[in-house]
Amino acid sequence: MASRFLKEFREFAVKGNVVDMAVGIIIGGAFTLIVQSLVKNVMNPLLGLLIGGVDFSNFFVVLKEGATPGPYLSLAAAQQAGAVTLDYGLFLNAVISFVIVAFAVFLLVRTINRLKREEAVAPKAPTDKACPYCFMTIPIKATRCGHCTADLPSEEHATP
Repeated sequence: MASRFLKEFREFAVKGNVVDMAVGIIIGGAFTLIVQSLVKNVMNPLLGLLIGGVDFSNFFVVLKEGATPGPYLSLAAAQQAGAVTLDYGLFLNAVISFVIVAFAVFLLVRTINRLKREEAVAPKAPTDKACPYCFMTIPIKATRCGHCTADLPSEEHATP
């Protein structure tokens, strides 16, 4: 029973969808690191410069003093003192990261959808037509209807 279970699991694990999902998760993890670096090292310093040199990661509110009384100059100092803090600056960083990831995913999906539209195949030429006498479907090159046996008008004499 255990070997059958392991065999079923192995078959499931090597299916294309599972492997594709695993690759997607790995790439997603790497992409997350890139976005976190972009937010922390590029976006936050620029935004901080625009609003007067403020570092978002140090936006916090002390809810309860720690062993060493405040004021605390940084979030790290407050946490080291054992203070209970509401770290809304870190939340702002997470929101910025989310917006960047959502925008990047939007651009990716938009590009994929645009490529799919370009790949759309032109409709095939019709292979059958309706008999003008009995209205049954017949091959487009037929000269006589197989249903009512009527002689069909040639294409150059047919009326539209």
